[in-house]
Amino acid sequence: MSWACHTKPGGSLRERVMLCNSSLFLTELHGNWGGRPTAVGGGQAFGSVQFIATGYIALLKDECAMTDSRDHFPITLGVEEEMFLVDPQSRDLLADPDGGIFETCGNACGPHKVVREFFRCQIETNTRVCSSVAEVRTALRDTRRIVIDAAARYGAAVMGSSTHPFALWQTQKVSPSERYQRFLANFQDNVRHFVVGGMHVHAGFGDPDTRILVMTALRRYLPLLHALSTSSPFSGGRETGFKSYRLSLVGALPRTGMPNPLYSRADYDRMMAAYRRMDFIRDGSELWWDIRPSHAFPTIELRICDVCTRIEDGVAIVALYACLIRWLMRQARMGKLPAEPFTELIEEDRWLAQRYGVFAALGRQSCEGGRMECLPILEELQGQLAQDARALACEAELGHALAMAREGTCADRQLDLYRQRRQEGDSHQEALRQVVDLLLTRTREQVVEDSL
Repeated sequence: MSWACHTKPGGSLRERVMLCNSSLFLTELHGNWGGRPTAVGGGQAFGSVQFIATGYIALLKDECAMTDSRDHFPITLGVEEEMFLVDPQSRDLLADPDGGIFETCGNACGPHKVVREFFRCQIETNTRVCSSVAEVRTALRDTRRIVIDAAARYGAAVMGSSTHPFALWQTQKVSPSERYQRFLANFQDNVRHFVVGGMHVHAGFGDPDTRILVMTALRRYLPLLHALSTSSPFSGGRETGFKSYRLSLVGALPRTGMPNPLYSRADYDRMMAAYRRMDFIRDGSELWWDIRPSHAFPTIELRICDVCTRIEDGVAIVALYACLIRWLMRQARMGKLPAEPFTELIEEDRWLAQRYGVFAALGRQSCEGGRMECLPILEELQGQLAQDARALACEAELGHALAMAREGTCADRQLDLYRQRRQEGDSHQEALRQVVDLLLTRTREQVVEDSL
């Protein structure tokens, strides 16, 4: 994502503008980055606001303009997807794909961004900043279309899942950038095995203190969000026994997993200062928690999720994340945020979600105690978040999360197909190739016209 904020000094208002590639967006008013991003042209009216764009300056005349009259808790969104480049013939990963893929994507990505990842077989897409869940869907279709079309020009296919069913880490090549070479030098075999991809969702809202407070309150919901995303049941040709083996690989690194509670930006800044004093890290980009304040943007970045093979599944997770944020902002405004559960209990839920996906029975992080399966948890949340889903115009997308909990996730579909093919006489390797074909097809759905 390409958020960059600039401040116009002077005046009674703190005026912020953001340049997203070549488009100018007004995004922050009195510390509230969560205003709906609006492309600015040379004198474009929005309600009672007259935008006059000269270079990086947008003049704000109405203090309340970027707050939608229907919604005083606005949220902006952006999604990163880390996907794989596959040989359509062998179905294996392309250890050294043609660099023209990335050059073609760079020329075609417009307001989005496409970049290399740690391994050369990976490709990462970053959507533009979106002002609604519907815009996220459109942006994900756009970014997938860009990489699928570019890959096809160079004899490659794109696969959206968090592990490849049978590719071996020993045959993969690390991208040549200095950053990734330093990463390899520091972490050695921990990252040589790291042939995984994730989906990261950025949400911009509130002021810095509100973002930290809501981030902490979101922790209890992260296992549920992860369960809905699970797409990595295989690794190195093995059925791992987990719906998300990716988290097992990610957990080999320091500064991963569930963060401890923080209650203000000052708390976070003190912790970061301690990290830097001890020379553990240089900046917040080296914190790889399940959820974190973004180092580069005024957002909270959800990082726990696997890549969703189907766009609609990813959009449902974005909708649930956005609704939870809005609900928690409302609770914070009223001083009614729920008490924080012990981090250790959330980590128990995290492991259950990783192991069983949407069929996990997660702990009830409340005074009642006990455990509950994901579907009834989501049914309860559907009612709790109804007002927020209406305000964010994502009722249908939130409803799709219920279907995912009933029918299973990408991990379940992979396992079902593999077991079916084995029962019908396919070899282990041929059954895994069929799983790759399923993933390639589902990645193209709603993107390429000839998809099934």
